[in-house]
Amino acid sequence: MQDKKIIFAPAKLNIFLKVLGKRNDGYHEIRSGITFLNLFDQITIQHNHKTIITYSGPFSPSGGFYNNCIIERTLDFLKIKEKVKLKIHICKNIPVQGGLGSASSNAASLIIALEEMKLINHNTPDHYVSLGADIPCFLFKKDCLVAGIGEKLVHFSFPKYFFLLVKPKFNNSTKDMYKKLRFTDTIVDQNLISEKIEINENDTGNDFHKIILNESVEFRKIIDYLENVEYSIFVRMTGSGSCCYAVFEKKEYALKALTLFKSKFSDLWSIVCENNTINN
Repeated sequence: MQDKKIIFAPAKLNIFLKVLGKRNDGYHEIRSGITFLNLFDQITIQHNHKTIITYSGPFSPSGGFYNNCIIERTLDFLKIKEKVKLKIHICKNIPVQGGLGSASSNAASLIIALEEMKLINHNTPDHYVSLGADIPCFLFKKDCLVAGIGEKLVHFSFPKYFFLLVKPKFNNSTKDMYKKLRFTDTIVDQNLISEKIEINENDTGNDFHKIILNESVEFRKIIDYLENVEYSIFVRMTGSGSCCYAVFEKKEYALKALTLFKSKFSDLWSIVCENNTINN
């Protein structure tokens, strides 16, 4: 039995995100393309006399804990609390409520670590979709196309990109963002659902992007600026937001854009990241 484990939980980006409708069980059918970034939370797990969950880092929770802690919910889901006592520390480097999958990545990384420590048995990624819709893709650990409610995954390699990633001052609740789509029950367009998951010409944009664009002056200013940055290929929000990004083919272009962005928006968190560093 391994006594201590350190694992890095990556951020994800939605290259596109389409919400096809709401099902009668309350979940939403989606189509998305996901890639992973070299931006990580660090999770340290070790045996202890009692279970303790602590946080540090630039995006750690105020007061030291989350009211709806994904780590605690994951331990409950795994029914492991009575079996073993753990000290779990998460250094939060990924913005929360930003569409980067921060909580889901932490949950998936915890599951992976506990499997490697021989504390739980292996399950397929779709086993965990009820715990969090993004958790299966983090367990899949490869660039992918996602369908269903997040449980249907196929490997799809996105190009190598460099991203100027920006976090506005506001946060987005995923639950609230889905409510803003104003879907009623059972209005999923069945013509858009296919058993075979593959890329098509409609797989572009983000259905949440236009909602925030209409609601937030701050977001609109950021997007307008990024869309006019030299060498930017496209600009998009990730997930249900609030983080957004500009895409570049070369790192030097992204770094130059970051310098210019910081001179204009010095009060916002921004960083250059890249994909295809941890998977293919």
